[in-house]
Order: sequence, then C-alpha cells, then structure tokens
Amino acid sequence: MNSCKSLIRASISSFPFVPLPNPNFSITFISVRAFSPLSVLHPNSSCIGTARRTFHGAVALSPESLTEESPKDTVKGLLTTNRGEASSLMKMERRCSLSNGEGDCRGSWFPYEDRFRCGEVHLSSREVLEAVSPHMMEERTDRFRRVVENRSYSVCLVVEGLSDFGNISAAFRSADALGIQSVHVVSCDSSKRYNGNRHVSMGAEKWLDIEFWDTPKECFKVLKSRGYRIATTHLRMDTVSIYDMDWSCPTAIVVGNEGRGISDEALELSDLRCSIPMNGMVDSFNVSVAAGILMHHAVSDRTTRLGSHGDLSEAEKEILMAEFSLRHSRSSICIAYEFAKRKQQHSTSS
Repeated sequence: MNSCKSLIRASISSFPFVPLPNPNFSITFISVRAFSPLSVLHPNSSCIGTARRTFHGAVALSPESLTEESPKDTVKGLLTTNRGEASSLMKMERRCSLSNGEGDCRGSWFPYEDRFRCGEVHLSSREVLEAVSPHMMEERTDRFRRVVENRSYSVCLVVEGLSDFGNISAAFRSADALGIQSVHVVSCDSSKRYNGNRHVSMGAEKWLDIEFWDTPKECFKVLKSRGYRIATTHLRMDTVSIYDMDWSCPTAIVVGNEGRGISDEALELSDLRCSIPMNGMVDSFNVSVAAGILMHHAVSDRTTRLGSHGDLSEAEKEILMAEFSLRHSRSSICIAYEFAKRKQQHSTSS
C-alpha cells in the first residue's frame, strides 16, 4: 500500500503545469489535464519563468479582457447569446470592413493589419511570434505553418437564414478543413433552438474569421467592395454549373435556408446563380453537404488552375501565423502583453 501511495504521489508531481492569468493579472498554475494536449504551452523553464512575472504596474496597458471568461466558442453560443462577442476571437487588428474592390484574379482582400494592440503598445506579427512561439510545442507551431500555407481568402462561405446549428457547424468544419478562412452568417434564425453539438464542428470556429450580418444587402455590399463576386446556389434551369465556373477569381459562395433555400433578396443581389448537377430522383442536397461540395470543388478547381489553393503572400502568412498563435490559448495573450510591457519599458528608458 505504501509503495502504491508513493507511486501516485510521484505521478502527480510529474504532471506539467501551464500558466494562466487570474483576475489580478498574476499567474497561477493548474494541471495540464484540464486542456487538450494540443492546446497547452510547452512546459519548459523559460515558459514558467515568464509566467511568474505579473502585470502589476503596467503603464498604458489595458489587458482587462484577460480577466474575463472567454466567450464560449461553440457555434450555438456564437450565433445566439454571444453573437456580439464573435469578433473577440480575432486578435490582430482588423482593416476597415469596406474596401475599394482590392480583390482581383490573383488574390483577394486580406483582413488584418500587421499589429496587435496591447493597450497603447502595438506589436507587429513578427514580435508576436517572437514572444509566443518559444512557449508553444514545436508540433503545434508546425501545424500552424502547414495550415497557413494552404489558407486563402479568395473563396469565402456565406450561410443565409439557416436555423439548424448543426448544419452551420458542419459547414464551418468543412471550410476549415478545406483551407477557407472567411465565413459569414446572414440573419440566422436564432428563434429555433436546435441542440448545438461542438463535436459537429470539432472546434473549427476557433480558427475561422466569422462575420455576422443582418441582411443579404449589408453582407453583399461589403463583400463586393472587397472584390468578391456573389454566387448564390439555386435549383432552377437558369443557373451555371459549378463545373463551368472559373474559381480562380475571388468568389463568395452563398447557401440558403434548409427549407426555403436562398431568399429572393439574395438572389436579386447576386452576380450569378450556380448549381450542383444531380442525377437522382432527389433534386437537392442537405445544405451542409451542398456547402461542402461547393467548397471542395472550388478548392480543386483553383488547385488545377493556379497550382495551389493557398495564395497568401509571405507577409500575410506571417500575420495569420501570429493570429493563430494568439488564438492558441489565453496564456498566449498573457505572454504577448508581458512582451509589450518589456518593450514599453525599454523604449521609456532609452
């Protein structure tokens, strides 16, 4: 019995620990078993050393958000109670929503500025990576790098009027898996409370850029200003087959409500109407399946025409790497603020 107790004590003492901020901006330690294996900081001595510093007395920094609970990143939560907080999932500063049609046949509008705001101090993407990367496991960093290499904003997904959170979750999961970073939700019917299940999306919403709109007109106006053409899915004869479209140009794919389909307003405002050829007795797909087919074909067509789907510049890749590193965990935000504090102190003293 004594030997068993000794073994248990030894096992518990060997668990790695990670730093997290408490409401006083000091760092406490909790067992790593509370986290997914891929979401923890690498438990090395430099991480723990940095974690023991506090934010007491930081001048001009305002990390109040670090004391708040992060919004639930389930799709159901984002679409209902936390809709207004979805933007908090995005960390690097965003560009103005409206653009001047900057997208073209080579690429599309990129949403991020090269800076992360820490109170009155700003960090570039390179500084964010310098601060955070040493505290992440190498496997996680490599995963981010592979994902960013195949990411694109040249195709985005728009879901209009959907009421089943499971369908939206499945569409988000497909978008992430296929390298489509930007997704838009228009007038979600939150009055219907379906059972949301995070396992449907597998947490994909954490890594996507999600924007919400009240009407198709509002959404399409912004997307067109960014250089996108609007392609609504439709079942009538006057549509273009998705196999006859050139997907190398920035395109917003719009899928509609489970029962009604695309609204008349969205159809009227779209640039073209497209369809997936079908040869069975049933003339429609489940909306999440249709979204997956559309996005998969778009990525395949772009790869055939351009050599790859991912089309970010090196500077954009670095910014998106910084964005993912900041989304990695609340500890990443804490470390970035600590880096900004040292940067500010250095500039003040020099």
